[in-house]
Amino acid sequence: MESDINDITKWRLILGGDEADGTGVSLSQELSQIDGALGALYEFDQTGEFGYGDGDDGGNGVSKPGGRGNGGAPSLSKWLGDIRKYFPASTVEVLQNDAMKFPELKKKLIFEPEILEKATPDVNLVATLMELGKLIPSKTKDTARRVIQKVVDDLMQKLEQKTIAAISGAIDRSQRKQRPKHSEINWHATILKNLKHYQPQYRTVIPEVLLGYGRKSKKSLKDVILCLDQSGSMGQSVVYSGIFGSVMASLTNVKTSMVAFNTEVADLTEDLKDPVDLLFGVQLGGGTDINKALTYCQEIVSKPDDTILVLITDLFEGGNASEMHRRTKELVDSGVQVICLLALDDKGSPSYNKDNACQFSEIGVPVFACTPDLFPDLMAAAIKKADMKKWAGDQDIVLKG
Repeated sequence: MESDINDITKWRLILGGDEADGTGVSLSQELSQIDGALGALYEFDQTGEFGYGDGDDGGNGVSKPGGRGNGGAPSLSKWLGDIRKYFPASTVEVLQNDAMKFPELKKKLIFEPEILEKATPDVNLVATLMELGKLIPSKTKDTARRVIQKVVDDLMQKLEQKTIAAISGAIDRSQRKQRPKHSEINWHATILKNLKHYQPQYRTVIPEVLLGYGRKSKKSLKDVILCLDQSGSMGQSVVYSGIFGSVMASLTNVKTSMVAFNTEVADLTEDLKDPVDLLFGVQLGGGTDINKALTYCQEIVSKPDDTILVLITDLFEGGNASEMHRRTKELVDSGVQVICLLALDDKGSPSYNKDNACQFSEIGVPVFACTPDLFPDLMAAAIKKADMKKWAGDQDIVLKG
């Protein structure tokens, strides 16, 4: 995009020209194309036509319809290519998401493989694909799978290493031994612990306490259950949960289960081996029965004192709310560490049921939203049985309820 655009030209681009203009600004060829791309989208709800192409702009900066107009494949395909040409990735994501708010454009974007190929793969697009699920035609499924694979690969590269490091470190420290064998001594921690016993005449530290890590066990030291709401509003949370679940499933000392629910409950633990299969098989939407999901989770808990249940939901219960609270209290009283995440995404403050959040908080369940970059640290804190409300406060996370 052209740099050093003056204020009056920016206003011309904001106003969109024609009767709304009044600036008298003449746009360059590049700015005319940018103006046409913005106008094609943001005037769509007024005109009902998505005519966008290579036609002459008539001097007013708005492209005449190209291809088939009215949201036709050639015009939408060209528009996707042009916004990637003229705007940074963050803006492309916003424009693409705004386009998907129109059902006519969403159908073209998702159902035409040649158009989907040109879309920018991101978490929102994957969430839309999961929402449409079985409605995606067979001719587009291979393309949809490639989109999901690209997003999964990008997120894995970004999140996997930190997740493994944080959780593995927490597991090791939770199993720290005070009387380790020589091969198990953590020399760095031991020296720090015994610095007060430094002997100047010998120029050495005489350790009174030896610290070490226990040998890794083939059995899980912690059980983690990710209980995931599949309602339509939880799209990004589902994507990130699938990624984190797959990473944690690869850790020897953590047994990870994935339970997804709407009005029915599905155990997706076996699908954690392949996050693409997991996400491609999820069907977003439908009702919500949190109580039914917690009932299933309660059944698969085998060692409560070493189990962390992360319930990811906006707490809008469509089932039996009183039973949901009773069952949650039973889990907490049995020793299970229950954490409720209202969202696991970058969207900010989610919509949630405040009454249910308050009741969860009263029985000792922390309720808050979490960004993906903080989730590994959250799990590490939970594994060490830290005070999760204090942890959230230290991260400037606002507790709900």
